[in-house]
Amino acid sequence: MNVIDENISNVQVDVLKGWRIPVRQIGSDIGWKGMSDTDIISLLCRLRRRIFFTRDNDFYKRSLCHSQYCLVYMGIEQFEVAFFVRRLLHHYEFDAQAKRMGTVIRLSPSGLTVWRLHAEKEISFTW
Repeated sequence: MNVIDENISNVQVDVLKGWRIPVRQIGSDIGWKGMSDTDIISLLCRLRRRIFFTRDNDFYKRSLCHSQYCLVYMGIEQFEVAFFVRRLLHHYEFDAQAKRMGTVIRLSPSGLTVWRLHAEKEISFTW
């Protein structure tokens, strides 16, 4: 399941749902509005095997790698969110849930930078 931060517009969430990408948004479908970063991480650990998409760069930290979830920080414009979520989910390195777990990803128009659990260095991928 894909969890979308509350700071992502409902228009983008509706586009994802229209593409049949299952999403739940913080504050309306899961959790509560104004959840702290710590509360979101705790929620993801309880739900297991979730991908959290956000535009909050506080989530792009190596220390947040965990085997039970994937964090995706999107360094993109608000109106590009749905397009890049779909693009990531179809990327050859991340096209299966097992490939995504244990990663913290920084997504940008130029490509992806990834921390993997227990990795010593970031890895970069192009689109």
